[in-house]
Amino acid sequence: MTRHVIYPGSFDPVTLGHIDILERARRLFDRVTVVVAENGKAGLLPMAERVELFQQATAGLDNVTVRPFSGLLVDEVRHLGADAVVRGIRTSGDYEHEWSLAGVNALLSADVEYIYFLARPAMAAVSSTLVRDVIRHGGDLSRLVPAAVVRGLAGRSF
Repeated sequence: MTRHVIYPGSFDPVTLGHIDILERARRLFDRVTVVVAENGKAGLLPMAERVELFQQATAGLDNVTVRPFSGLLVDEVRHLGADAVVRGIRTSGDYEHEWSLAGVNALLSADVEYIYFLARPAMAAVSSTLVRDVIRHGGDLSRLVPAAVVRGLAGRSF
């Protein structure tokens, strides 16, 4: 049986921390579908560009698919026939947020399982919010985001 997991998020932009979570999920599941949320936090990049940058960052990973997503996560899990949802936790605040989301999602669909990866210490400080601040101020992104994102954002001002 093929084991399939969904990795949802806004990924605005995708960071090296996101890639670390994805790589860890790839080792446990046969297929990983990254679903880039249409709505979410106030961001920097339109959804189509976030999808494109994540696709570029994962080019060559044959068991990873990246696609746009809008609606309820539990509906997307059912629609894609996934076995679980994977999420990353960097801080205690992330834990509290994920706890709330999992509780509501369990009320909507009790059969969806959630798997949480703790951020590796080197990645725990890296968030899309902080990366957006670095981008807006012209800072060096090379240790924060995949090379595809560095290339994709080069020379642009926000």
